[in-house]
Amino acid sequence: MSTAENIVVIGGGQAGAQAVQSLRLFGYEGGITMVGDETALPYQRPPLSKAYMKGEMAEDRLYFKPAAWYEDNKVETLLSQRVEKIDRSAREVHLEHGGRLAYDALIIATGSRPRALPVEGADLENVFDLRGISDVEHIQPKMIAGTKLVIVGAGYIGLEAAAVARQLGLDVTVLEMADRVLERVTSPVISEFYQELHRGHGVDIRLGARLAKLKGEDGKVTHAVLADGEEIPADMVLAGIGIVPNVELAEAAGLPCRNGIIVDEDARTADPRIFAAGDCTVRPLAHYARTGRLESVHNAIEQGKLAAAAIMGKPRPAIDCPWFWSDQYDIKLQIAGLSQGHDEVVVRGDRAGNKFAAFYLKNGRLIAVDAVNSPPEFIASKKLIMNGAVIAPDQLSDTSKSMKDIAAEAA
Repeated sequence: MSTAENIVVIGGGQAGAQAVQSLRLFGYEGGITMVGDETALPYQRPPLSKAYMKGEMAEDRLYFKPAAWYEDNKVETLLSQRVEKIDRSAREVHLEHGGRLAYDALIIATGSRPRALPVEGADLENVFDLRGISDVEHIQPKMIAGTKLVIVGAGYIGLEAAAVARQLGLDVTVLEMADRVLERVTSPVISEFYQELHRGHGVDIRLGARLAKLKGEDGKVTHAVLADGEEIPADMVLAGIGIVPNVELAEAAGLPCRNGIIVDEDARTADPRIFAAGDCTVRPLAHYARTGRLESVHNAIEQGKLAAAAIMGKPRPAIDCPWFWSDQYDIKLQIAGLSQGHDEVVVRGDRAGNKFAAFYLKNGRLIAVDAVNSPPEFIASKKLIMNGAVIAPDQLSDTSKSMKDIAAEAA
């Protein structure tokens, strides 16, 4: 049982919210203060580029817990507040507008921020990124049929936004510097599928396209200018070129960071009283014998639980296989594991019928799957990856056998 009397959580995203909920679930009765720099209570971010942007999801459904939950569970929420400094020697958090919060245990869940467009004109009106509710509130009124939208970056956020925009009737161009979409996170098999999917829905996908600058008139963006001089008309521009982990507070406090705050299996930093969780961390990747930073709901939930359990002296919660998902048009992509370093790709199912899976093997061992409209492949693969299963490629591609049977034979 924890001896902490005051716990401070910096950050009001998924990781911070999960840590708070888990602390109370594990029986912590001391003070909890959550400091968030947004005006809203903790909410889900994935729907922002999907159902919420499309107008199919009400704002109140975004929130993890209603305001009453925080009141009933005696969690003080300081919204629209920024932390200026962590004073480790005094065990205090300094707030930007004055005030100090003493802590016995501290959880840093500062998340990440969109990478800024590094070009002239990025500060023009109607140039957006997509990270919070307020971003969608600015973008949504402009999502009108016939509007010319240029999206910079063909990662998941960019492609999800492109799908929503096309469904709403916008004229969409996607600019991607690489030679295929989703190049950083998946194989050519999946990239080609999504390129065809979006082009089939009328998206103009430009590969190997380098944005040189944005042009405008009267302070509003009018064109995206490519390195070769081509000018693409743009009423709106949406940047989706990745995120930057918010590690500045931790770095200034002397905590080791390397593209994220370095934590151990329990989400503990180099300071035994300070934990970190979510997008801002570099953690051990249990099933891959290395460390890395994960940008996912799974990671935020898991590390929030790990930090709370460690503070409370509870057994370490089970470590799941990393998982992710993306909704685009009527296609659900479910991802289990991490495909980096694979040496073989095995395809199972019907690509033409939009129902297939790409399995990633390394030395014969299954390390990841991309499952397109194929929940059984996703569910079975999670278990197989966690078990370090070695499976013959012809077994995986044999659709006459169910994934359940393949998994049972590999057990």
